[in-house]
Amino acid sequence: MTYSNFQIFTVELIGTFILVVFATGSIVYDVQIGGPYGIWFAAVTPFIALIIGVYSFGKISLAHFNPAVTIGYYITGHITKIQVAWYFAAEIIGAILGSLFVMNFIGTDANLGANAPNYDYSILLIFPVEVLASGLLMAVIFTVVYTKGLKGFSGIAIGGIVGLDIFFLAVISGASMNPARAFAPALLSGVMNDLWLYWTAPFVGTVIVGFLFRGKFAKQRKQEKS
Repeated sequence: MTYSNFQIFTVELIGTFILVVFATGSIVYDVQIGGPYGIWFAAVTPFIALIIGVYSFGKISLAHFNPAVTIGYYITGHITKIQVAWYFAAEIIGAILGSLFVMNFIGTDANLGANAPNYDYSILLIFPVEVLASGLLMAVIFTVVYTKGLKGFSGIAIGGIVGLDIFFLAVISGASMNPARAFAPALLSGVMNDLWLYWTAPFVGTVIVGFLFRGKFAKQRKQEKS
C-alpha cells in the first residue's frame, strides 16, 4: 500500500512528538525529583518511545523521527527530495510540540532535557563519539529494513541501539543522534551553544552509513524486479 506525503507527515509528527516527550521529559522529571534514576532512565524512555513509534507507524513512514535518519534514507533511495522536506517539517514541528508539552506539563528543569556534551573530554573525542552513536543507529535501522524487519524485532532493535548509545556514550557526547530532538529543547530553553554539534555530527554518521548501504539496497531492488 502506498501512503500519501500528508499521511507520512502526520505519523512522523506524532512519532517525533512521542519520542521527544519521552526522551526529554524523563530527564526533566528525574531532575525534579532529585535525580534518583540517572542515565538508565534517560536510556530506557526513548527505547520505549521508539518501540511505540516503530510498531505503530513503521509501515507508513519507516519511522524516521529524526532528520539525520531521513537523510540516510534519501541517500539509499528510499525517499525522494520532496519527501525529505515533508519529513523534516514533520520532525521539527513534532519535536517543538513535544518540548512545549514537556514545558507545560512536566517542567523546565535541565534546560527542558536539552542535550549537552561533556567538555571534560576534548571536542576531538566528543564529535567522533556523536558520529559513532548516530552511525550505529543508522546501521541498525538499515539492517532492519534490509532484512525485512528482523522478523518482528524491528522496534526492539532500533529502540535498543538508541538506549545503548545513550547509556554508554551520553557521558561523552550527550548522545542525541537526532537533530530535531536536540533542537526543540535547546530552542525553547534558550540554551543553544551546543546545537552545532547535534546538527553536524549525526548527519555525518548517517551519511557515511547511508553510502555504505546504498549498494546493498540497489542490488536488492534489482533482484526484486527480476
